[in-house]
Amino acid sequence: MAQYFEIHPQNPQGRLIHQAADTVSNGGVIAYPTDSSYALGCHLDDKTAAERIRRIRRVGPEHNFTLVVKDLSEIAQYAKVENDQYRMLKSLTPGPFTFILPATREVPRRLQHPKRNTIGIRVPDYPIVLALLEQLREPLMSSTLILPGEDMPMSDPEKIRERLQHDIDLVIDGGPCGMDPTSVIEWTEDVPRIARQGREDSRLDFLQ
Repeated sequence: MAQYFEIHPQNPQGRLIHQAADTVSNGGVIAYPTDSSYALGCHLDDKTAAERIRRIRRVGPEHNFTLVVKDLSEIAQYAKVENDQYRMLKSLTPGPFTFILPATREVPRRLQHPKRNTIGIRVPDYPIVLALLEQLREPLMSSTLILPGEDMPMSDPEKIRERLQHDIDLVIDGGPCGMDPTSVIEWTEDVPRIARQGREDSRLDFLQ
């Protein structure tokens, strides 16, 4: 049975954030709110937890996980970023965007695209996630919480608990959030392109 934490979306309770981080560090799978939608998350190096997320979503090994990081200071460890790319990333973070970039050797193979050696990186703009990342002191391996047969992410934490209480270890209730997945910006060649249009954001107008 999954634990259920009601955490304030703007002023997260430190005690609950600490417990949530312990759940992740000890191999747990969590459902948590972001600035775009709810997501599933687990420890960066936990293969078993990653497989649990794949089973919940019924996706194969080709499924791309996203590394959720607290700020751009961590990005060079996981992605190869040129100066012009970094400037654009800085202008778009934090926010509801996932960037597909060439992966470094630091990234576990299971997190990379199996054929292209790329990695998805995300810097969310949501206090609960940022507090959790600060406590973990490392990225969170994440996947949008879209269940099999559904087109949109889940947005109601009580319904998440009802559907997944026997499949995950913790639901973080930060209140209802959006149902739009992130916009995915692929930048593996000279020019960035929008691979998936998610939540509307005027900062993407220059890529239209």
